[in-house]
Amino acid sequence: MAAMRIDISNRSVSLDPVDPDFYHNPYPAYHMIRAKVPVFKWDEYGYWCFSRHEDVNALLRDRRFGRQILHVATREELGWSESPEHLKPFFAFEKHSLLELEPPVHTRLRSLVTRSFLSRQVERLRPQITSLSNQLIDRFEGQHEAELIAAFATPIPVIVICELLGVPADMAQQLLSWSHDMVAMYQARRDRSVEDAAVKATVDFSDFMRGYVNKRRKDPRDDLLSELIRAEEQGAKLSEDELVTTAILLLNAGHEATVHAIGNGIKCLLEHNIREGIGEGHVEETLRYDAPLHLFTRYALEDLEYAGIRFRKGETVGLMLGAANRDPERFPEPDRFEPSRDPNPQVSFGAGIHFCIGAPLARLEMQVAMPLLFQRLPKLRLAEQPRYRNAYHFHGLESLQVAF
Repeated sequence: MAAMRIDISNRSVSLDPVDPDFYHNPYPAYHMIRAKVPVFKWDEYGYWCFSRHEDVNALLRDRRFGRQILHVATREELGWSESPEHLKPFFAFEKHSLLELEPPVHTRLRSLVTRSFLSRQVERLRPQITSLSNQLIDRFEGQHEAELIAAFATPIPVIVICELLGVPADMAQQLLSWSHDMVAMYQARRDRSVEDAAVKATVDFSDFMRGYVNKRRKDPRDDLLSELIRAEEQGAKLSEDELVTTAILLLNAGHEATVHAIGNGIKCLLEHNIREGIGEGHVEETLRYDAPLHLFTRYALEDLEYAGIRFRKGETVGLMLGAANRDPERFPEPDRFEPSRDPNPQVSFGAGIHFCIGAPLARLEMQVAMPLLFQRLPKLRLAEQPRYRNAYHFHGLESLQVAF
């Protein structure tokens, strides 16, 4: 188990998020924290965190907390210095991101893309996802071994979101590279080289998308990008900067967590020797049992009190999705993998107004791809112990080496 210091009197925990023992298996630490100090100040991050399902679920829905703060407070009021000059292009991009906005701007932008991600809309993609999954398996089936993160878990969500949005699927590898560099800004620790790579990726990705949008204005199609272009051209609904940022966000968010969810899900099924009858219950339980995102933050939008703690406007709080999903108060025998668990109120997709817009698509991709993999490769087994990436708060595999 990871080295950890719990100070009950001060309600604080010292736990290094880049400790391999922690990011490979954070659940023992979560259980100990939840039992002793379920609401605690995480020393390495410097903010209060919540580990119980009841608190995480409530705070995800509490409108006194939000993803954005500079719409209700100035940097001076918050005691923040100006953004470093070298990071300004990244934060200029972020200010139009649906993920970082609050109403009314969030409501306006989300309404433009919600329809494309409704369950009845994404269901039309089932044949496409089935065909893609089969094509990928065809490529490695004869080799009797494969690394499934690169060969299977990654291409499915990347290619599907490209085609849904209307971006060339042959750009997938470049988009993936840009996306990885951008989301590295959110990992537990970053240095100047990570920041420079993120800024370069942001600029390059934005330039590509802006140029591609201009091409597509002259050649609209039946896809989400064309819908966004129409909304922008009608005026008042969407600026070009918002259009570009929204398209990039959907490409980034549309695959990053789903890659981890598919990889973690396959690992989980293999470790529990489940190969047949894989259905919706298995998908929901893999999302609960080994969530792809473990920590999500919010700002206090006003001075307030919660759980006996006074929060000042602008303070950050950490919501521990991975810990909430293993809370014994909400999930009996939380460390047992139980596909028939009902109800299963896992919070891997969040809750409230920032509930993951792509949840129906991610679920469909998992419901199609995972059973098909086991049907096609009935002798599938782990060839070596899977390794998780050193990227807390994301929780996903670096590799998943299998034989069959």
